[in-house]
Amino acid sequence: MIRTVFNRATAKQTAQARFAPTLCRVVLSSLLVALPFTVPAHGVLRELDRIVAVVEDDVVLGSEVLTRLTTVRDQMAAANIEPPPNDVLLSQILERLIIESVQLQEASRRGIEIDDESLTQAVANFAQQNNMDLNQFRAALIQDGLAYGEFREQIRREMIITRVQRALVNRRIQISEQDVEAIIDSPYYEALLSDQFRVGHILLEVAEDADDESRQKATDTAADIVAQLRDGAEFGPIAITNSAGGRALEGGDLGWRRAGELPSLFSERVLDMTAGQTSEPIKSGRGLHIIQLLERRGSSTEKEQQTLSRHILMQASEIRTEAETKTEINEVFDALKAGGDFAALAKKHSEDPGSALKGGDLGWSSSSDFVPAFAAMVDSTELNTLTKPFRSKFGWHILEVQERRMEDMSEESMKNKAVQILHKQRFEDELQKWLKEIRDEAYVEMRMQGAAR
Repeated sequence: MIRTVFNRATAKQTAQARFAPTLCRVVLSSLLVALPFTVPAHGVLRELDRIVAVVEDDVVLGSEVLTRLTTVRDQMAAANIEPPPNDVLLSQILERLIIESVQLQEASRRGIEIDDESLTQAVANFAQQNNMDLNQFRAALIQDGLAYGEFREQIRREMIITRVQRALVNRRIQISEQDVEAIIDSPYYEALLSDQFRVGHILLEVAEDADDESRQKATDTAADIVAQLRDGAEFGPIAITNSAGGRALEGGDLGWRRAGELPSLFSERVLDMTAGQTSEPIKSGRGLHIIQLLERRGSSTEKEQQTLSRHILMQASEIRTEAETKTEINEVFDALKAGGDFAALAKKHSEDPGSALKGGDLGWSSSSDFVPAFAAMVDSTELNTLTKPFRSKFGWHILEVQERRMEDMSEESMKNKAVQILHKQRFEDELQKWLKEIRDEAYVEMRMQGAAR
């Protein structure tokens, strides 16, 4: 993919405004007029390699927008979601690409990279989740018309974004003992842990310094959307057209989550909702939120197998490359095999702030509490056996499984789960705040012909 680098200071002299998604629709209208969408995608991409937007020291190309448009349309078709008009869809895609670019540049400034070996392991994990080996997965991609190399680079891009989010958002999260006790005493605690909810989310963004007229317009729009949804309108197209949330292009679908994994703003509200029910607009510092409970499953009385385990985590950083991190964790693994004390080595080397001071102890946990790569190792590792160093999206791990049992909500277990709930909720909340901050601070210049200045 061709990239052109611009001098940030020079670019700033040419334009100073941040363009809202509604203006993006105006900007992209000339793209829609210029391009016959009956032309095969590859032909379009060859014809168009214009700069759509300058984002800090990077650019967004028209070919990127159209490639993402094809992907999004395919996903909507697979999910039976009726796509909105092209200008609406393209404005959402452009905004998504701008946000991604800002995050990738932040990662680059901090030296965050994903090496080829880690990328291959991530793709292999992805293939495994789809019950395929790498060769089968490659063949499936080709059958779907996707280039394996392009897929790898998209995964690399997503891994870098995840890593920079984790690095910069986790430091904003503080959890006190009082916070933990409060959630344990909540009447919703058991449901927060067990039942799963599929929630649709629409965000109508309102600037903090918006005038009364703008706020009233957002309030009227929210009321109209709620009325449409309660009259039976499909949630996905309305979310794509109206939402400024991070999952707008997915029809606002937040996926299956436990209530404790949902943003704290509406995690308890969904517990009292029935499938298909739409909430009244919910106010926050970002604007107005509308949620609809799409589906609910599970039972608060179900029991799960739990595992007592401990781990050592090492992460690449600005001062240690991925290769150096892998070398160091292999040295720790050799020390453990030679009889080293796990707890002592975890306290010395582990970079997991939640477990390092406890000797790497993760407490009693369910597999669903972990990311897939880690959960798979927890489930497959024999008792009192060390795993070789393996990678998840958080870094390199050494794992030891000590015991297994059916769920027993001991006081320690309840506290561990409460901390997990609070961290997931607050991470989501702080992530959205951080994304808004970096988007507001970023210099963005639209480059489409006919854009307003």
